[in-house]
Amino acid sequence: MSSENTKVAGVTYTKVDKAYFDKRQLTRAAGVWGLWGLAVAAVISGDFSGWNFGLDVGGFGGLFIAFLILVVMYYGLIFSIGEMSAAMPHTGGAYSFGRSAMGPWGGFITGLAETITYVATTAVVVFFSAAYAQSVLGALTGAELPGWAWWLILYAIFIGLNALGAHVSFRFALIVAIIAIGILLLFSVMAVFSGLFSFDNLFNIAPAEGGNAFLPFGVMGILYAIPFAVWFFLGIEELPLAAEESHTPEKDIPRAGVWARGTLILTGLLVLFLNTGVVGAEEIRVSGEPLLDGFRVILQNDQLAAVLGLMALIGLFASLQGIMFAYGRNMYSLSRAGYYPRGLSVTNKRNTPLVALIVGGAIGFGALVLIDALAALGAEGASAVAGAVVLNIAVWGAMLAYGMQAAAFLILRKKLPNLKRPYVSPWGVFGGWAALIISGIAFIGFLINPAFLPAIVGIAAVYIVMLAGFAIWGRHRLVLSPEEEYAVKARNEQ
Repeated sequence: MSSENTKVAGVTYTKVDKAYFDKRQLTRAAGVWGLWGLAVAAVISGDFSGWNFGLDVGGFGGLFIAFLILVVMYYGLIFSIGEMSAAMPHTGGAYSFGRSAMGPWGGFITGLAETITYVATTAVVVFFSAAYAQSVLGALTGAELPGWAWWLILYAIFIGLNALGAHVSFRFALIVAIIAIGILLLFSVMAVFSGLFSFDNLFNIAPAEGGNAFLPFGVMGILYAIPFAVWFFLGIEELPLAAEESHTPEKDIPRAGVWARGTLILTGLLVLFLNTGVVGAEEIRVSGEPLLDGFRVILQNDQLAAVLGLMALIGLFASLQGIMFAYGRNMYSLSRAGYYPRGLSVTNKRNTPLVALIVGGAIGFGALVLIDALAALGAEGASAVAGAVVLNIAVWGAMLAYGMQAAAFLILRKKLPNLKRPYVSPWGVFGGWAALIISGIAFIGFLINPAFLPAIVGIAAVYIVMLAGFAIWGRHRLVLSPEEEYAVKARNEQ
């Protein structure tokens, strides 16, 4: 490694030799359907669990309105990042967009928000997968495993699966995404023809003072429900992280994003209406396995429902695969550029960032154990509290990342008007502003809701430590990775 250094925009780049990047190779393995499968797989677990906590704070009406608001936000976001990813087809994704628009600090803040989002989202999916798996195991055999054992098993299995390489990752994601959609359609058909669906079940939460049947917790319930409605969609924005593993990213990433968006809106609406209408909003508002509860109500047989619940685990496993892919590539790109310790970006023989996968998994597992232990001090409902706190951490980080990406889109439209854009957002500047404003409102909603305080404190602590580390140490040891080279060249050409 050469000792030659270059100072740009308040940071110092160390020139590295070819061997540095030879140890950090990725493999192009995905076409448009593989990318569609990755996007759907990353999100689909939100249809199986997590979304229903929105009923607990907003009722059905609050959650439904929040869902519609987020449809607008995600379309604006997906169109915007589709345009940026086509122009900047690098693995860095959101970090790359923030870096080009707002400099190294903007890139680091955006990339760190995505790291928090994807590591925490993986932990949430592990948490709910363990809840489903334990319910199924208990119903079929009467056996029980402690939560930490399930978490360890699931992390080990899916880190191992991701380590097998991009071809396996994309193929697995596509297959399980299709199966998960099939399970949701099966549930929907059973719900419709069971005769158990009732509109009254949608509105059976007793209204609080000032509320009504549609909005039992008032208008503020809409704002408080947004973080849980996000669970129907969170993860689709990871597509740009697959840019260096896509055959034609400038065409396929925008296209896959739009197709995945439509798919997830349809499945989300089916679950929101039918799962709630069969079981009842009051009955599933804090359930760890709402879809399994739906199967139980329809079948009136716990063991048969458990068999279908076993199938429902596939949906959760799909997201484990997709979200692990996301945090692995996010940490890989930031590490390759020197923002994180460089060792995290070293790839294995199958060109997979295994070190990043292991470290991210260890952080997520540790967070689950810590939060579960703290929640247990509160006794009743401790497990549900632990899951909700980690979910809030994931969504709060996502809102910050979304706002930063929307801002990057608007800045790049103004700062680099002549940038070659193979794909142009059909919503243009309106889409960027829609994503920015809605994510900003949701972000503020977190700050004013005392229930989200533990998540805010946790993220704030992480940011203080990481920003201090970057200011003191990291910004003097960056590397001209593809994302950084692109940003420096664009800056010089202004």
